[in-house]
Amino acid sequence: MHGPEEAVFLPQGFLWSAVKAGIKASGRTDVALAEAPLGASAAVMFTRNRVAAAPVEVGRAHIKKTKGRVRAVLVNAGNANCATGPAGLQVSKDSCSALGKVLEAAPEFVIPSSTGIIGVPLPLEKLVHAIPEVVAARAASEDALKQFATAIMTTDTRMKLASAEFAAGKKTVRIAGVCKGSGMIHPNMATMLVYLFTDLDAEPGELQTALKTAVDTTFNAISVDGDTSTNDTVLLLASGASKVKLSAVEKKFATALHEICASLAEQVVRDGEGAQHLVRLQITQTKSLEEARTIARSIANSPLVKTAWAGCDPNWGRILSSVGKSGVAIDPGKVNIYIGAQQVCKKGMAHPFDEKKAHEYLKLPEYEIKVELGRGKTSLQFLTCDLTVEYVHINADYST
Repeated sequence: MHGPEEAVFLPQGFLWSAVKAGIKASGRTDVALAEAPLGASAAVMFTRNRVAAAPVEVGRAHIKKTKGRVRAVLVNAGNANCATGPAGLQVSKDSCSALGKVLEAAPEFVIPSSTGIIGVPLPLEKLVHAIPEVVAARAASEDALKQFATAIMTTDTRMKLASAEFAAGKKTVRIAGVCKGSGMIHPNMATMLVYLFTDLDAEPGELQTALKTAVDTTFNAISVDGDTSTNDTVLLLASGASKVKLSAVEKKFATALHEICASLAEQVVRDGEGAQHLVRLQITQTKSLEEARTIARSIANSPLVKTAWAGCDPNWGRILSSVGKSGVAIDPGKVNIYIGAQQVCKKGMAHPFDEKKAHEYLKLPEYEIKVELGRGKTSLQFLTCDLTVEYVHINADYST
């Protein structure tokens, strides 16, 4: 599998592009297009936030209407088109109609996405004006995919991309994924904007099963700040251009898709707003995956825990307290906590450890904290980060 710095395994059957429409205050590229000229099967997971943005509502309706067939994805950054009422819904619908007209496709075969500030009307004229240019710029190249990945960024400091390929007899299947996200990231599917492209031949139903499985232990096992966004979308498109059926390579595809989702999820946490440390929470000995995820979220979203990590403070009591408030019926007398190789809590009580050594360990850019619950045989790796002063600055000044 390749990350953003390496050569990209480019799936066949797709075109990408990006242009400047003047929606981002920075003046950078802010409208991106991904097209499957011959159409694609689709699987999608949208935000669970009940305040769902207009493009999420329109995208849900379009996927349902076409029974999982998609021709193009139109993304704008700099404006979330959320909490904008009936006018916002109309903007999303009209932008799909405008793109559909140029591509000679019905509007419901277009999926809209928006990211940026909430509660500000999205200027339809800027979006529509950019459509002929973004269509003219389409290309099936690595550079075009990277332009797409760059245009969808908001507070991200870097482009996020991953790709993989595997053999299927004499044929090759490729998958490439891009995403944006660094704040308002919390595992309540989906957690950001993610677009996955493959040239596999698959039905929407098969893709949906594969996507849900991959997402459960990747995008649904990360948190930057505990906020579930209003616009989050994870979309998987299969063009069929490789002529390889999913049923023939189910295990290989599942492995490759999981690797790409895991890489993108990690890239998001590494780019967490103001984050200095990537924290791998190992939650073990739980009764179920959901139980492990609930406990991990409780730890990862505690400001007390996250600020202790920012100060490299081995305060295991805050972790134990977060386990206790998770709502899971744990027995405190069975809880063990480790900071790296050092056990700091044994059976719910202090265990002698070298505090200076632990403090030095927590200075590393990446480290592991393990929590054993003594309840069952399920474990989960959950990625999160610390909470720094820089995070406060970024989000205090976001709309001003």
